[in-house]
Amino acid sequence: QVQLVESGGGLVQPGGSLNVSCVASGIIFSIYTMGWYRQAPGKQRELVATITSGGSANYADSVKGRFTISRDNTKNTVYLQMNSLKPEDTAVYYCKAAQPLFRTYWGQGTQVTVSS
Repeated sequence: QVQLVESGGGLVQPGGSLNVSCVASGIIFSIYTMGWYRQAPGKQRELVATITSGGSANYADSVKGRFTISRDNTKNTVYLQMNSLKPEDTAVYYCKAAQPLFRTYWGQGTQVTVSS
């Protein structure tokens, strides 16, 4: 059974930082491209960042320079370090595992709220 479990979301003030993580089980984690996506109320889900099995990272323009995606294959975990948070970063953040030879998996999401 495949599971992606996100954690670390919460309420943070503008300008603050938060680190969310996603632990995967039931997949060969090291061969998957891992990604973080987010969905704000009334909006479509959008890409935040991805990291390939080889460690290459890609970011949405809106988060470049503020967010950092990383992975630890020994812990089957992908992280998203979010700095200089803005109210517009408020959303449910979802973890995604993708690999061309296998199906795509999603986590259940973790809420991030940026507000004073």
